[in-house]
Amino acid sequence: MYPLKLDINDQLIHIRRSLAGITPEIFLALLFCFFLFAELVFLRWLKKEKIASYLQNIALAGSIITFLLILGQWTSEPAFRFQPLLFLDRQAVFFKLMITLAWIFTLIHVRVLKYDFPPEFNALLIAAVAGMNLLTMSTHLLTIYLSLELISISSYLLVAMSPYKKAAEGGIKYLLFGAASSAVMLYGISLIYGLTGTMDITSEAMTAGLMNNSSLVITVTIVLTLAGLLFKLSLVPFHVWTPDIYEAAPTPLVSFLSVAPKAAVVLVLMRLAGILPAQYFPILGGIALISMTVGNLAALLQTNARRLLAYSSIAQAGYLLVGIAAYSRFGFESAVFYTAAYLVINLAVFFLIDLLQPVSHTNLTCFEGLGRKNMWISSILTIVMIALAGLPPTAGFTSKLLVFSALWESYHQQAFPWMLWLLIGGILNAAISLAYYLRIPYLLFFKALAQKKAPSNQSITGKVIAGVLVIVIFLLFFNPTLVTRWISAF
Repeated sequence: MYPLKLDINDQLIHIRRSLAGITPEIFLALLFCFFLFAELVFLRWLKKEKIASYLQNIALAGSIITFLLILGQWTSEPAFRFQPLLFLDRQAVFFKLMITLAWIFTLIHVRVLKYDFPPEFNALLIAAVAGMNLLTMSTHLLTIYLSLELISISSYLLVAMSPYKKAAEGGIKYLLFGAASSAVMLYGISLIYGLTGTMDITSEAMTAGLMNNSSLVITVTIVLTLAGLLFKLSLVPFHVWTPDIYEAAPTPLVSFLSVAPKAAVVLVLMRLAGILPAQYFPILGGIALISMTVGNLAALLQTNARRLLAYSSIAQAGYLLVGIAAYSRFGFESAVFYTAAYLVINLAVFFLIDLLQPVSHTNLTCFEGLGRKNMWISSILTIVMIALAGLPPTAGFTSKLLVFSALWESYHQQAFPWMLWLLIGGILNAAISLAYYLRIPYLLFFKALAQKKAPSNQSITGKVIAGVLVIVIFLLFFNPTLVTRWISAF
């Protein structure tokens, strides 16, 4: 245990070591401050168009530097930073790398599709990334809550920044649901502190304190505490904001918000699995099954591609939760692999849809016949939709196979009936999802091209990036050890 009383020299040494361990986050904080004042400073010498171009380049360079700084932490010894607030280990480093890759790809997406965002866009994106990085290292309910708030506030502003009227409406709904889930989570945290006397999730006192109470009290406390995390994962019942945001916000932003916050939250849920009582896992399993069912059934009724993908993301988050609910090392590793595969697939699907229909409104009818007009992008989009459905030979199949195998193994070892029901429900939901995932490929290649169609983006760079993405999706099927080798090193 960490000593409660330290003299001033020990305190200073601990602070210095802790600061050295969060170098990427300090760099992000400095980069955020730079972007806040950059436009005001540059306006004296440069035109607005030039400033936007320079700041885009600086943001991309900053994201690459951040990635390299995080990569340098891979060989660091696992240790607390500002104990017991943050803990840096290889798990945290791996998830931070995924978040930074999503950030880099989002910036590339913005450049390729020539989006014109205000300079504040980059500052807010940096703040969101910093919050996600801190969340992956958080081992204290206070830092978990503050990191979630940093992510949430940045996300609200990013969504509301869009010029579309629907985005403002979606931003308000996002804010209201976020505030409600945040308040519920804070109440759950206060209950945990009242019952256990600690907010340190690495402390055995938390588990012991919770176990001294009735099953009902434990269940209610866990559900309330999970509210903020479920909101970020777009899980039922905190999913209502998702379709409106996906439909209204700019595509690069939707692409980022659909994967990066989920990656950060998954690691927190895995850390909580080590200290919360056994009631935690049936709750996760129930939420996973309900989310899969609601997401898939609602997606069947959609006529807009973005809303379809919104409900798809709710269902996918349910599948992701299956690996954690399995409560085994294999289950956790399969959940990490699923997160990595889903990150690549989801970034790819939004990028490809934006190449085919670079406009705000993406009704499914807009995709009719585009397969004959833009064969390369349409073919890759078909492969990506097959990956989302979980069919071979794609990374989507490997990831679903792993999480369901982990659940089946846990069922044999622990013999909990709810695990079997979750497995059956998950497989049935995977079958249902085929009906809407294959709808876009059907429209692309089996419907006649209408006379008036919005122009597709024909940039060579976009086509090359699309090709690289589909190669990665195939590689994670034929050679999953590219990722599992990193995961097994945790």
